Amino acid sequence: MTKSLQVGIIGASVDSGWAKESHVPAVQKLARLELAAVATSRQSTADAAAKAFGAKAAYGNAADLIRDPDVDLVSVCIRVPNHRELVLGAIAAGKHVYCEWPLGRNITETEEMAAAAHTAGVHAAIGLQTRMNPVAHRARDLVASGAIGRLLSARLYSGTAAFSPKIAAADSYLENAENGATLVSIHGGHALDLAIAVLGRLEDVIALATTQYPEIQVGDEAARQARLIPDHLLVQARLTGGGALSIEVAGGRPPEATQFRLEVVGDKGNLALDGGAPRGFPTGRLRLALNGEPQHVDDGETGAMPDTAANVAGIYAALRDDIALGTSTAPDFTHAVRLARLVDDVLSSAQTGTRKATADWPVQ
Repeated sequence: MTKSLQVGIIGASVDSGWAKESHVPAVQKLARLELAAVATSRQSTADAAAKAFGAKAAYGNAADLIRDPDVDLVSVCIRVPNHRELVLGAIAAGKHVYCEWPLGRNITETEEMAAAAHTAGVHAAIGLQTRMNPVAHRARDLVASGAIGRLLSARLYSGTAAFSPKIAAADSYLENAENGATLVSIHGGHALDLAIAVLGRLEDVIALATTQYPEIQVGDEAARQARLIPDHLLVQARLTGGGALSIEVAGGRPPEATQFRLEVVGDKGNLALDGGAPRGFPTGRLRLALNGEPQHVDDGETGAMPDTAANVAGIYAALRDDIALGTSTAPDFTHAVRLARLVDDVLSSAQTGTRKATADWPVQ
């Protein structure tokens, strides 16, 4: 019997947060994974999280979790500006790593972490969790098999409540592009990655990024401030084989308008992926229809998970099996580098109005 992988989650707060909603239930419910440790910014909150989540150890300092000899896999679930130090520390300690997307604040940090993981020979997965969604895999297979014929065009819409005109004080760091966590990098990155996963490689892109809410309120402060980042993104792309793709990523949408839809048209049929969640489509489930007929897709061991945890659990399951079998099925840090380059090209296109093409974007 294969030994259970011991997981340590950095950022697992009992009060709120993405780790509580997704990473913790994913680790708790998957076979051959155990929650070995949690770390937060204070020992008291770490103790509370360990008690609530059933972790064996609690740390008020993430470095102590990384040094724990009982931890096999370190999950980094905190703000992007803090990723580099913790990821490099975990790699140096010989741990496998699961890090949330975006991996780094910029391409330099992202490349540094990818190179470190490669040199150390550890498994390092990036949190592009929809890549492992069974519905997305089925849609990809249908397109590749010719079920809808030659791919003519595709249209993707992704709405999110994030980047609204009123933001929580804790989210103010998202308004600074230097922190690497913007609508374009987070939500745009996930949308681009899913489109490529289903449809295949992009030949080139041209983009328009706009700020639809030029003034924002931060927390309970009465004074408003200027928004200095885009909260809306449009991308047009050419797919390998000549198909056309359009992507719209819209921030600041009310919860009831945070739907997701990917429509794919071929010369012999069409398919559609539907979903959506206030945090964005990667935090919820997807549904598939072929020529208007709903398709049943077996979710496997993630079927009984909460919606917020299902896609994250897909990454954990792939990473667990990769570590046990020596395979490489989970999206890794090299993939993160390629997607980060694509996101940079999208931003550059939006700023210059020029079409961008490169040979080193993600492949299907």
